[in-house]
Amino acid sequence: MELQKMNGHSRDDGFDELAEHEEFLPHKAGAKKETHFTDFEGKTSFGMSIFNLSNAIMGSGILGLAYAMSNTGIILFILLLICIAILSAYSIHLLLKSAGVVGIRAYEQLGNRAFGPPGKVLAAVIITIHNIGAMSSYLFIVKSELPLVIQAFLSKHENTGEWYLNGNYLIIIVSALIILPLALMRQLGYLGYTSGFSLSCMVFFLISVIYKRFNIACPFGDDHHNQTSFHDHVHINATDDQCEAKMFTVNSQTAYTIPILAFAFVCHPEVLPIYTELRDATKKRMQGVANISIMAMFVMYLLTALFGYLTFYGNVESELLHTYSRVDPLDVLVLCVRLAVLVAVTLTVPVVLFPIRRALLQILFADKPFSWAIHIGIAFCLLFLVNLLVILVPSIRDIFGLIGATSAPSLIFILPGIFYIRIVPEEQEPLLSRTKITAACFAALGFVFMVMSLSFIIIDWSTGESRSGGGH
Repeated sequence: MELQKMNGHSRDDGFDELAEHEEFLPHKAGAKKETHFTDFEGKTSFGMSIFNLSNAIMGSGILGLAYAMSNTGIILFILLLICIAILSAYSIHLLLKSAGVVGIRAYEQLGNRAFGPPGKVLAAVIITIHNIGAMSSYLFIVKSELPLVIQAFLSKHENTGEWYLNGNYLIIIVSALIILPLALMRQLGYLGYTSGFSLSCMVFFLISVIYKRFNIACPFGDDHHNQTSFHDHVHINATDDQCEAKMFTVNSQTAYTIPILAFAFVCHPEVLPIYTELRDATKKRMQGVANISIMAMFVMYLLTALFGYLTFYGNVESELLHTYSRVDPLDVLVLCVRLAVLVAVTLTVPVVLFPIRRALLQILFADKPFSWAIHIGIAFCLLFLVNLLVILVPSIRDIFGLIGATSAPSLIFILPGIFYIRIVPEEQEPLLSRTKITAACFAALGFVFMVMSLSFIIIDWSTGESRSGGGH
């Protein structure tokens, strides 16, 4: 029906805007139109939308970027970061262009328009798997870090087994008292305030990293290497020139850098829900939200990686905060930064939960009106599942590394590219047009990333080595 309506319009430069106003914005009183799942007037401001999308981009992977820089060198890292940021912005452009053509702002409905019900199910499954993995990684940080923060505030030198130092109990309490109430909000836009506070915590983390660069002298000596590690995976890159910055370098861990950076910019499941709730929504306005968010995260990622690397050089570990703790376990500033990072990842979980709930609604309850019982039930079941995974699965990094290696390239590269090729009519853009060929190459690049990431993980598993760095 929608494509028939569109075929009646001339294919000029104003086509997308015309389609958007016909499908996205509320009609005049008395106008007849088919009701879509996402049809309502957006009320979220431009600034709040930037906060939400930036918070969706920002992930636990920021803690591993300094380590990634140590494995590539400064210049190569910057070049890779620029490329991934540009590719991520282009990917969002393809999503928004596809959404503008068919008047849909749900990732799953784009899959339905492109490939029918199988495409809808595929998109929903990939979004669900990826975001459950992301939520689990955030809660795993809470599980491992919050007991240490409480222990430090209570001046306890060791965990003596009290219930409030048990990470499993703590994630249940945090989920029930903080995450669940936020996840019950009906619209994602309301989380703009918590997203803003979460980003403020990460800015504090960045400022602390810059400050520490000028307060930690190199070389560090070997004393801190003998401290007991609180993490399963600790890597010290001891080299002969520990305090020399490398511009270009290649080692056994360099190949992980591209997947790590790609995962660090995954926000695509949240793009269309944020677009739906944007006030005065147009494709150009939403692209502006995406570009500003990506640029802000690019700056944060670059500065965190650069100053973290220039503090520890070859001694930087796969988790940056852990490196500071091993230099001085009683550092009050590092303790506060740990707490800020915990707050940031906790407040990110509800933002990541929204696209999963939307995907499940699209598959299971697409034709039903809004129901608070379904809304609350899905949020509760998702948090219950994620808590169960974090409690029961000991090697969660490896398991969700596998999920991330398949879902992240799909969401960033493969699905936006093939959706664009299938959805944009050939009379508007022929199959062999420059834009569709570019989209096809973009999707192919995603397959390359996926094969490469899976290969690295399988090689690590087969050799018994631990994957380093962090994903989104």
